[in-house]
Amino acid sequence: MPEPDSGSRSGSRSGSRSGTRAESRAATGAESRTASRAETVAEPPGPFRVRPIATRRGPDPKQDRAARTRLLVLTAAAELFTARGFRHTSVQEVADRVGMTKGAVYFHYPTKEALAVAVVEHHYARWPLLLAGVTAEGHGPLETAERLLAGAALAFREDVVVQAGTRLQVERPQIDAELPTPYVDWTELLAELLARAEALGELRAGVRPRAAARSLVAAFFGAQHISDVLSERADIVERWAETSELLFRAIRAE
Repeated sequence: MPEPDSGSRSGSRSGSRSGTRAESRAATGAESRTASRAETVAEPPGPFRVRPIATRRGPDPKQDRAARTRLLVLTAAAELFTARGFRHTSVQEVADRVGMTKGAVYFHYPTKEALAVAVVEHHYARWPLLLAGVTAEGHGPLETAERLLAGAALAFREDVVVQAGTRLQVERPQIDAELPTPYVDWTELLAELLARAEALGELRAGVRPRAAARSLVAAFFGAQHISDVLSERADIVERWAETSELLFRAIRAE
């Protein structure tokens, strides 16, 4: 078993995010359906395309019970990856957290890399759902961009899979798999929305959509990182609201 992280983040997070949280998440019907489809769902059009990552995989669950077990394992792994990182998390610890044998975990995820890949894929599967929900509200492109980032801030505060996926992306050199390049889809989506906003006269004169999109992505992910370091993202929604108000005021037409 690997030694625990020496930093204080590991101890505080692993204590605060208990195994019961994984069980409660797994019991959520909608979450279970989303997770069980994530590795086989058809590629949606537009940004946040599903890109299966090459890795060894366990068998696809054929029954609801197997899908729930698979989600329970994945969520427990996400909590440990968030708290301790990839290197300092073992498959045995995941098994202990869900009350299974290590062999039972390996049945669903044959390697620790497979667990990490599954968490990252489920992280990316969150964003098409957020995009679909905000788009259905029928806002203009600039407000859609603003609401998407607000929704992402909430996800970073509440969703351990989002949190774990982000940490695993940072630790990508330690993981023997080709993880997606982060930030690209967010930049492309926001650039597209801001270009539409420009065409509708919603942008301040002189604002370049792609440059503004890059700035928004840099500000958002910088804010979530700082919030993570200082408060374990407890204040990410409030901190992003402050930053968002400033940035969107700067680019919105008067």
